[in-house]
Amino acid sequence: MKIAVCVKQVPDSWAEKKMGSDGLLDRAGVDAVLNDLDEYAVEEALKIVEANSPTNEAGEGSGHTITVISMGPERASEAVRKALSMGADDAIVITDPALVGSDALATSAVLAAAIRDGGYDLVICGTESTDARMSVVPAMLAERLGFAQLTFAGSVMVNGATISIARQTEFGVEQMSAPLPVVLSVVEKINEPRYPSFKGIMAAKKKIIAIKTLSDIGVSVQSAWSGVKDSAVRPPRGAGIKIVDEGDGGKKLVAFLQERRIV
Repeated sequence: MKIAVCVKQVPDSWAEKKMGSDGLLDRAGVDAVLNDLDEYAVEEALKIVEANSPTNEAGEGSGHTITVISMGPERASEAVRKALSMGADDAIVITDPALVGSDALATSAVLAAAIRDGGYDLVICGTESTDARMSVVPAMLAERLGFAQLTFAGSVMVNGATISIARQTEFGVEQMSAPLPVVLSVVEKINEPRYPSFKGIMAAKKKIIAIKTLSDIGVSVQSAWSGVKDSAVRPPRGAGIKIVDEGDGGKKLVAFLQERRIV
């Protein structure tokens, strides 16, 4: 089975994020990391290979391969390298000046082209990126590739050429299955991503990261069909209301809540 895991390099979740004058998120001024939610996708790919490898736990010689695919600037290879140190086999980074400011439509078109060229059976994604929070790329990939779509998986079972999941919804859990090829997205409760071992970190330095441009994958896309027209810094938080308890603190609190129609 050939597995592709789509990942993204994003600004550190703890960093203060700012919009530039061009309407794009300032990425150069903050630390960049592998998207937290994509680590669960990498881990699930590794678990699938381990569970379906008759040779050994690492899956060596099993015929299963895991390729990490990312779109972004060349520095995205830093985030990809972490996925390789976790145990993925190789990686592809698509980078091109024309892709600056790409939205989900452009991103899905580029990733789909790279996936189609590789002949993958299973595509695994995190639910969303922490810088955009849109959660639409997995569905867009499935549509562009013509693959079955299994999203928000809380557990995954591989039975031959069939993928079965327990899909997490706001109403409960749905049992779903589909034959390969499949685009799968996983929720963060599905597993606990492993920490890269020293051996894995050293091995990742020797693994291949193929850097490709739009022309290499034969795609020409408009970087964004949507954009930010205007933005403003969030105003500072105003001072709160202090209630001094002089024996009537409870009444003052109730009056405050009633005034705001909370009770």
